Amino acid sequence: MYEYLVGYVTYVSPFYIVLEVAGVGYKLQLANPFRLQVSETELQRVYVFQAIRENDMTLFGFTSLAEKQLFEKLLKVSGIGPKSALAILASNDHVGLINAIQNDDIGYLTKFPGVGKKTAQQIALDLKGKLGDLATPDTLAGQQQIDLTNDDANDYLNESMAALQALGYKETEIKRIRPALKEFNAASTDAYLSEALRLLMKR
Repeated sequence: MYEYLVGYVTYVSPFYIVLEVAGVGYKLQLANPFRLQVSETELQRVYVFQAIRENDMTLFGFTSLAEKQLFEKLLKVSGIGPKSALAILASNDHVGLINAIQNDDIGYLTKFPGVGKKTAQQIALDLKGKLGDLATPDTLAGQQQIDLTNDDANDYLNESMAALQALGYKETEIKRIRPALKEFNAASTDAYLSEALRLLMKR
């Protein structure tokens, strides 16, 4: 029904953003909400996927058309729902994800929350050879890093930890990487979250 919405980001949380369009606030779940920042002056285009179930209607948002298309392809895999697909897309390394699928790298795919060996094999089986048009860095480029003015890095760290929980990572996994993140100096939640996802993928 929707391809994209253009409006102002009025709220960002670990779970979703609110995009105001013509006086209406749309609640959008993103793989990494902190790629966007609150602004009353800068219009943002967010691509949208609408999921309708018996008693629920959810809007998922994406910072590029290619990211939305990759999400839609992941949803076609048996065992992958919207939450798992968002968790897979939370890493900025979408080209690495596509390469893993093309090369049957099951070990890489099982590092995502909610993806076991069987599901990883199904992802590779269903999508191998079908992602060529999405495999260039340019088509998967997301928004620029957020540069917030608040100097309290602990807020960024705590927000990134909450975002990991929203994506489905286990508490033990989050606790394992937290000491390393405390030593990581960054000026945005997005940067902390990107580093956290990089550390989790190294396990």
